[in-house]
Amino acid sequence: MTTANRPDRAAVWLGILLRQFPELGRELAPSRTARPAMNTGRAPRTAPSAPIRLFISDTIRDLTDGVVELEEAVCDKLRLPRPPRGTVEQRLTRLIAGLDRIGDDPVLAEHVRAEARRMARRCSLALGDAETPVRVRGRCPHCDSVSLRVFPHRETVLCVNPGCRCADPACACHSDARHRHAWARPQWRGLAEATEGDLAEMAAAQDEGAYDERGETTCESVNRRMSR
Repeated sequence: MTTANRPDRAAVWLGILLRQFPELGRELAPSRTARPAMNTGRAPRTAPSAPIRLFISDTIRDLTDGVVELEEAVCDKLRLPRPPRGTVEQRLTRLIAGLDRIGDDPVLAEHVRAEARRMARRCSLALGDAETPVRVRGRCPHCDSVSLRVFPHRETVLCVNPGCRCADPACACHSDARHRHAWARPQWRGLAEATEGDLAEMAAAQDEGAYDERGETTCESVNRRMSR
């Protein structure tokens, strides 16, 4: 996948959020498997519904506020009229449609990407989705193992070798078996140089982690649905 063909990362994260946000509402629906209350001869009593998952409710509220604030900030920065009311899905669709114009302002584009990634990750974690790591070439500079993986939502490279130990005696890898050496995105260039790896490959892996099960990017999936 070449750099020119990679989807815009803001579109990828906004697309993930557009696809997954409705699933949060379904998570709040009462369970259909709850057994009805038994008839004991007393006055009928309504069976309690399944407990509402408060963290799902909080996530819906926070993401709704976040999407509204993001769209209003974009319109304010681009000197556009205040956006009309709409559902989260409608607002996300409008943001995706406006990415070309947003891209003309690098600072605004980075803000939209960062907020979209943050909200998409919050939504995915609330739904219990496991983050699938993507393998990249190069050996870990600490253990020399081919165990480097990109975790797309966290934009982090981790060494997944449980036996990895570094030369720093104060590092947690010597006292905590669960510790993993990690490199955040700003550190990828140095990691690529240390491992003779490919910085572009790490960035591509971060984008490829947002592909859906059909092998297309979420952005492509969203555009396909919108064109129906």
